[in-house]
Amino acid sequence: MVNLFVENVHKIRGLSQTHSAEEILTQRRLGRIEDGVFIPNNACVLLFANDPKVVFPGCSVRFLRYEGEVEGTGQDYNVIKDIWLEGCIPELIVNTAKVLESQLREFSRLGEDGKFYTAPEYPYDAWFEAIVNACVHRSYGLKNMNIFIKMFDDRLIFESPGGFPPLVTPENIYVSHHPRNTHLMQAMFYLDFVKCHNEGTRRMRDTMEKMKLPVPEFEQIASGALAVRVTLRNNRKQRKVWIDSDVFHLLPAEVAVTLNQDETRVINFIGEHGKINVSQCFRLLPHLKRWHSAKKLLMNLTERKILIRESRGIERDSYTHFRLQSTVKVNGEKKDRKSKK
Repeated sequence: MVNLFVENVHKIRGLSQTHSAEEILTQRRLGRIEDGVFIPNNACVLLFANDPKVVFPGCSVRFLRYEGEVEGTGQDYNVIKDIWLEGCIPELIVNTAKVLESQLREFSRLGEDGKFYTAPEYPYDAWFEAIVNACVHRSYGLKNMNIFIKMFDDRLIFESPGGFPPLVTPENIYVSHHPRNTHLMQAMFYLDFVKCHNEGTRRMRDTMEKMKLPVPEFEQIASGALAVRVTLRNNRKQRKVWIDSDVFHLLPAEVAVTLNQDETRVINFIGEHGKINVSQCFRLLPHLKRWHSAKKLLMNLTERKILIRESRGIERDSYTHFRLQSTVKVNGEKKDRKSKK
């Protein structure tokens, strides 16, 4: 990573002479040379150290994916993915992006021409920039606090330690350029993560609007210490014409298009977890209000030969659950269901 940084500094600044890595790092204000020995500063540690947590224990990202649209606790704890990511900032950004991208869905709809069209749940530029901003603009003075990314069915939340930098507010964030960690951000420019002219937040806004999604929400919260929260909303409830394309990896397209939104979410849950019971279905679809409504939905899918009910044949069997049928009937003809990619 240091070699790439040094090479890019030479190239971008058009340096006529070759300089050592130590000289370039010093010139970019990432440390100093004393008695012929390079001494890195905090920005350099965050950028290039093998384990920056030795100095900054909170230099990490915790990704949490929740089942549903609320953050449950106790018996209602609903975290289905809990992943910690560590490393220097460039590695942290890249690895966090890989995890988040693996959890994002695509939506598909049947066009008037009979073809299926897909769109991502959130535009790449919006969520990737949110990761970069969280890592670059957070307060590293709060050494023990990590970044949180929380994924719900209807929104994606990024929480980074520290309030807004001085002079920056939610109202002027698209026009204000006042980075907290100046040397860190300028160094990230040479690694092609930032543009350094307040372009990122505008790109987040523009790409969300282009997909007809709500603009990003920026706010400062206080939970013991100040933090900045960025929320991206997928407007899922207003996109009923779209079907989660994950279903098309699980069922024949002819069957997938017959599913309503609730049935689609159930099939996706089974695709991820292998099975579902009535209680899980009820928690997944809280708007149903009644447990028996969730059971009715699952039994309807069973009667349509999409699911199969498995139980031990005893009354009130807690083991009872539902899985996908190995074959699904399409126009009276049996077809093998697809394996999820």
